[in-house]
Formats: sequence, C-alpha cells, structure tokens
Amino acid sequence: MTEKKTSGGPLAGIKVLELGTLIAGPFCSRMLAEFGAEVIKIESPEGGDPIRQWRVLKDGTSLWWSVQSRNKKSITLNMKDARGQEIAKRLALDADIIIENYRPGVLEKWGLGFEDLKQINPATIMVRLSGYGQTGPMRDLPGFGAIGESMGGLRYVSGHPDRPPVRIGISIGDSVAALHGVIGAMMALRHRDVTGGRWNGKSGPDCVAGQGQMVDVALYEAVFNMMESLVPEYDHAGVVRERTGGALPGIVPSNTYTTGDGENIVIAGNGDAIFKRLMQAIGRQDMADDPQLARNDGRVPRTAEIDGAIQAWCSTQNIEQALAVLKAADVPVGKIYSVRDMMSDPQFLSRRMFEQHTFADGTPIKLPAITPKLSETPGETKWLGPGLGEHSAEVLQTLGYDDEQIAQLRRERVI
Repeated sequence: MTEKKTSGGPLAGIKVLELGTLIAGPFCSRMLAEFGAEVIKIESPEGGDPIRQWRVLKDGTSLWWSVQSRNKKSITLNMKDARGQEIAKRLALDADIIIENYRPGVLEKWGLGFEDLKQINPATIMVRLSGYGQTGPMRDLPGFGAIGESMGGLRYVSGHPDRPPVRIGISIGDSVAALHGVIGAMMALRHRDVTGGRWNGKSGPDCVAGQGQMVDVALYEAVFNMMESLVPEYDHAGVVRERTGGALPGIVPSNTYTTGDGENIVIAGNGDAIFKRLMQAIGRQDMADDPQLARNDGRVPRTAEIDGAIQAWCSTQNIEQALAVLKAADVPVGKIYSVRDMMSDPQFLSRRMFEQHTFADGTPIKLPAITPKLSETPGETKWLGPGLGEHSAEVLQTLGYDDEQIAQLRRERVI
C-alpha cells in the first residue's frame, strides 16, 4: 500500500513492537498506530496473521485486515529460528512498548519474556493479553474472547430468560481486553517517563532508564470489569442478575419495542423527568401522574405494566411516527442501526465517521474513522493494512543489516 504523508500524532516517536495474532493484541497496537506510534508487527513467514484470511476477502486478503493493521509495519520472522529470535529481541529492547497475546510462557521460551528483557532494559513496558492472565491455575489454558465473555459474566446476562445465553455479534471480549491494554500501556508509559524516561541503551553505572512494568490483561477480567454492580448485589443481597432480553434490569423503562410496521426501536425513559414526558407523549397521563412511578425504585416493581403500555402505543405507530413523537417530547429513542443505516445517516456523515481510501489496484474502499476524536492531535490513517513482510527490509536496515544479509535471511527462510 502507498503510504500517505502524516503530521505525526500524540504518540509520534513512540515505538511499539507487536507480537501476536488475531484480535486482542493487534487491536491494542492498532489504536496506538492510529495516533502516531510506529508499530512493527512480527508475523510468521508462513501466511502471517490468520486474520488476513478472515471473513470477507478481496484478492485473498481480508477487508478486516485493512482496518485492524492500518498504519503498521509488517516484518516476517521465523520465531523457531535463533536468528529470528535475536532480531525480535533487538526490536523489543528498542521498543517503548511491547504488545503480545501468546499463551503465557511462549515468549519466555524464545528468550523474550518480560524479566529477560527488563534485565537489559529496565524501562521495558510489556502489555500481555491472554485468556486468564499470567498467573493462576488456568494461566496455561487456551482462552479466546468467547471464553472470556462467558467467564467474565457477559454471556450469562445476554439474551432472553427462557432461552440459552447468546453472544454479541462481534468479538467484544477481545476488543474490551485490547482497550484495557491501551489504557494500561498509557499509564505505564507515563510512569516510565516520570521515573527517568526512555532507556539510553547503556548498562551498568551509565544506564539511564525510567521504571518499566508489565501490564497483565486477562480477557475474562477485562469483561468482568464491565459488569457494573454484579458483585455487590450478590454479596450484599444474594441477587444473581439474570437475562432480561432487550431490557436493562432494574432501570425502568429501558427496552426494545416493536412498532406497527414490524420495526424495532429502543426507548430509554428511565430518567424521572423523562419518564413523565414519555407517558404524556403516549397518552398515559395517568401513569405520568402516578406518585408511585415518579422514581425508578417505584417503577421497577411495575416493569411489565410500564413496558406493556409503551408496547401498546408503539403497535399503533410506524417507526417514523414513533420516532417523531418521542423526539418531539425529548425522550431518548433510536432505531436499531444496520451498517446500511449508518452509512447514510446524517449524524455519522456530519461527524465524518467514514474515511475514503484506495487499495493499491485503485479500488476505492471506506474504512471507519478513528476514535476518539482529539481536537489538537487527531489520529489518522496513513496506510491500509500492509502486505505480508512488506517492511522487513526497511526494519532490518534500521538494525544494521545490509542487502546481502537480508537476502540470505530470505533464502534461509528466517524472514
């Protein structure tokens, strides 16, 4: 892919080494790359990251890849070869942040464990994403996002009470873990910088370096961290939160309702003043004036009655009518968007939530814009996901390898 000129970003000058595949680790480093960090992604010469072939493909490469690996540099290394491990180690020691999502123990086997690197570079920051974390009786078990969602509590509360739990249609467990990894990396980077800064590359009495640390992110714990009041409700009151379909348990009314034309809308009327306006808008002045329903704790015991009243009204409206009436009453309401809805929606378009790009063969492609939006140092897409090993020579040259040495490494399938 052709690289675009860039104005830098808030993370310009930060070097990141990505060791990992699929979703959690690569999404973590993707966000750093979007805001200016130089991210070098190590891939196997034998096909690279499997996500290159996931879901919808163009010319054999996943469209997801163009987003998940935008702004990254791809270098191929055979990590079973000692020379590949040595190159990876040199890159790791020069990196500000290392991000990895292998099973615990893999990096140690390659001589790239956190303690191995920290002995040389005390400022080493390593973000480690795994199913169960780096310690505990389950640390060595394989753990994908789906397992993290289940163990962390999300799956148990997702779906309808009379049916088995359902999954959200994206890899939310991996993505939530990745976001925790980004937050941990930024906190660790801040700590390193206030305790001495980047390593000067020297050892012994001449060594200057801030304090590095390991950021240990377990997928199930990242999901667990999102589970609101689950623990104190059970510990204090013995309440096990169950599946409630489209409703938000204990917050009334907040649910999904079906309009007369068979469409679905979400109505969140759970604020006390909002509830009164909602009831007036649907012609239920009696409920608007009912003192028992004036607060959420009074509404919860009458959830079915309230939802029934709202549904009865929605059944008499088509979706556009329902939206118009409730928006006029200043009630939070919205249709449930598909990607088709998003790409023609005035709010998405006004906020420039889609970027227009071009593949190497000239084919146009839209990508989601970068979030969050920073007023002074916004992120940007410099190039789409790179070809396998596209930057191998460039990266090796920065380590001092000449053209013949690089050619030899290629012949011997080290890169």
